[in-house]
Amino acid sequence: MSKIKKTITDEELKRYRRQISLLGEEGQEKLKGTKILIAGAGGLGSPVVTYLALAGIGRIVIADDDVVEVSNLNRQILHWSADVGRKKTVSADEKLRAMNPYVELETVSCRIEETNVNDVVGDADLIVDALDNFQTRYLLNRVAIAHDIPFFHGAVRGFYGQVMTIIPRQTACLRCVFPQSPSAEIFPIIGATPGVIGSVQATEVIKYVTSKGELLTNKLLLWDGLTGETKIILVKRNPSCEDCSQTYTSTDQNL
Repeated sequence: MSKIKKTITDEELKRYRRQISLLGEEGQEKLKGTKILIAGAGGLGSPVVTYLALAGIGRIVIADDDVVEVSNLNRQILHWSADVGRKKTVSADEKLRAMNPYVELETVSCRIEETNVNDVVGDADLIVDALDNFQTRYLLNRVAIAHDIPFFHGAVRGFYGQVMTIIPRQTACLRCVFPQSPSAEIFPIIGATPGVIGSVQATEVIKYVTSKGELLTNKLLLWDGLTGETKIILVKRNPSCEDCSQTYTSTDQNL
């Protein structure tokens, strides 16, 4: 987590009272001392960053290169009709600052690529995948592994979604579970689906930072909105994974 200790103010103690009863003041301090990169400010990014900002994550970087379109408005809850044509990072920053002035926000309005990914990730403690394409997810997966940064994957389509938490050198990575990229065509989506999945991702981040509960590590959570059912599939590291196999040690082979 972050290197600089930050003290919670009396006003913050009041603001976060209902969760401090669960996390303790030490847990709240840990949230405030954490810096997170959220890759994507759309359907998934909107609920993830909203709940993490409201929870008191100290520093949040939002990376996205898109502008708000009318077709986004059925699901991207940080963006409203008046925001059409504006950069998503600008729209998100404006709303989040109004929600919680105690969070430090930084925006990066660019497409994440090989040439800039290390600069975008910077000194982030955690990376949240709120993207809509696997090629960029794979890129962040590799960077997370290279720099030992926990990576919180989420994806949605239609009424369905999935979540997995990745701890480099300890758990299966994204490429272990999805060795090939799924099709990249424009997909249908119900707005509530990213709401569900983004909320689970935000919960995973809070649990990780505060050491609460059991994480979705080596597990793929599948959400079926049509039946209201959640299924968890156990996954394993792939010894031949092109992204993480080089991080194996002799004691890792049974993970």
